[in-house]
Amino acid sequence: MALITKAPRGTQDFTPDQSARMRYIEDTLMRIAGLHGFGEIRTPTFEHTELFVRSVGDTTDVVQKEMYTFEDKKGRSITLKPEGTAGAVRAALERGLLAEALPLKLSYITPCFRYEKAQAGRYREFHQFGVELLGAQSSAADAEVIGLVQEALDTLGVTEIRLFINSIGCPNCRPKFQQALKDYYSAHYDELCPTCQDRLERNPLRILDCKEEHCHELAEHAPIVLDYLCDECREHFEELQERLRAMGIAFEVDPTIVRGLDYYTKTVFEFKTETIGAQGTVCGGGRYDGLVELMGGQKQPAVGFAIGLERLKLVMEACGAPMPEEPRCDIALIPLGAKASVRCSAMAADLRTDGFYAETDLMNRSLKAQLKYANKIGARYTIVIGDSELEAGKARLKDMDSGEEQEVAFDRLADVLMEKEASRLYGEIADAQFGLEELSGVLGQE
Repeated sequence: MALITKAPRGTQDFTPDQSARMRYIEDTLMRIAGLHGFGEIRTPTFEHTELFVRSVGDTTDVVQKEMYTFEDKKGRSITLKPEGTAGAVRAALERGLLAEALPLKLSYITPCFRYEKAQAGRYREFHQFGVELLGAQSSAADAEVIGLVQEALDTLGVTEIRLFINSIGCPNCRPKFQQALKDYYSAHYDELCPTCQDRLERNPLRILDCKEEHCHELAEHAPIVLDYLCDECREHFEELQERLRAMGIAFEVDPTIVRGLDYYTKTVFEFKTETIGAQGTVCGGGRYDGLVELMGGQKQPAVGFAIGLERLKLVMEACGAPMPEEPRCDIALIPLGAKASVRCSAMAADLRTDGFYAETDLMNRSLKAQLKYANKIGARYTIVIGDSELEAGKARLKDMDSGEEQEVAFDRLADVLMEKEASRLYGEIADAQFGLEELSGVLGQE
């Protein structure tokens, strides 16, 4: 029988094993953000289209080509959010968060939607982890958010990834750079793609971010933004580099980085890898000092970043970073008969209340089939309960790894499982400690 339909192109399903990995990544990122003082904010999946046109920029690929925009039933233009910053800043203004103690630190995990060419590491529905730090002008704020990314990547075991930084100036010095770009690209006007020909007059900086092969080649010989920075922007960029060195964070200056959104000013940065092919930018961010004012608030400096979670997961898998598997069943309660089934359901409920992952038969399987199922789900322990066990109020608990069995009273089952779990964890810690001592001895001999 054929399926009615399949998942839309550019989307994906997360099966339980993959969801476990995503949850691990999300929990790790939010925990580290919390240690830096970032509180979680949740914003709508869709916003009024004007929000993104004004903030992201009407000359960007995101607005021109990639947004999912539609009219609601009252004719209002609505857009599924293509990125997280605009919604977070809108919410901060609307809810008066910037009137509280500054800096304001916000973090989020949110779905995003862009109509892009679907390929490995690039999806039309994807998820971002992001942070926004509003109210701090100092390069210390830039260094803090970059340091947060580095800490997160290190904690998740991500290797073979490099940090690239740049400064794209401010409204005071950027016009000179834009004029230099306009002069350069005007001489190559016929070589530009139609989109970049339009950008030449409206926003020549966007040409540097074009993915068309020839435009990308022209960008390699274009004027360099670092040559046009004003004293303030140059000093800010030099201070950032000094702070990153002091923090032990390796980086490379890449004057071609401009990011794909119009709201960026001064610092821009990307964490890149080659482990997953062309789609190697795992994290991108920077400073956006004019966005709050552009959206109707009083001028506030701001800096932030976003990490694509699906892409980060691919990178972790490619570099062999440790990833959790699905939780292993603690105990399978195997009933033989209707009365035993009722008792096993009650026992399973009690064990779950005590924090154990307990399963019992829901399919009226035979004993052999139930034991086979217990093996399939990886149950650590099984306990078979029939009429005689019900009468005695106890049964034999079997360790599925060692094969050892012991008789356990029903009302002692949770206590025995706790003791065994504590013993198992102690053994793992002891093995790890022994390994460290053995390694230390080898290193000492060397």
